[in-house]
Amino acid sequence: RTMMAFTAQKCGICFQPPSIVLIYKDHSQDKTRRRVMPVRNFSRFSDCSVAAEQLKNNPRHKVYLEGVSLRQLQKLYSLLRGHLGGESLAESLEKFQQEQTIDLEEDMNKLDDKELAKRKTIMDELFEKNRKKKDDPDFVYDIEVEFPQDEQLESCGWDVESDEEI
Repeated sequence: RTMMAFTAQKCGICFQPPSIVLIYKDHSQDKTRRRVMPVRNFSRFSDCSVAAEQLKNNPRHKVYLEGVSLRQLQKLYSLLRGHLGGESLAESLEKFQQEQTIDLEEDMNKLDDKELAKRKTIMDELFEKNRKKKDDPDFVYDIEVEFPQDEQLESCGWDVESDEEI
């Protein structure tokens, strides 16, 4: 495929009227343009993930939104949902950040399938962000670590032999 005709530069949200605003570079005319995509049929009870996917796959906007991640669109819809629910921008941002953070103490065995899938996606994104690739400047192929042998080893409760028969 040839070079994309449009490159997304900035993507934001306008609360009044509710719309997603995209600043993009039009390579065919070598100009920077603004595209306003109105948000319709969206309330404080709407699903941000569904709304983001629908916008990204909308035939009218698809080519312009190729360079915008689904996660960024979900964040913008989350901010709009918070605004419609009466939250301040700071409250909405903090709430979104909490939703995108993994609680290490949380028992994920008790989550429903949708919430578990959400947590897995967050973990996958975090893994990809932190993963060292072969072309990274600080990539080392085979790391060897020497652990000190003279220190007292800590024992754990689960590996101690017990006198009880199981």
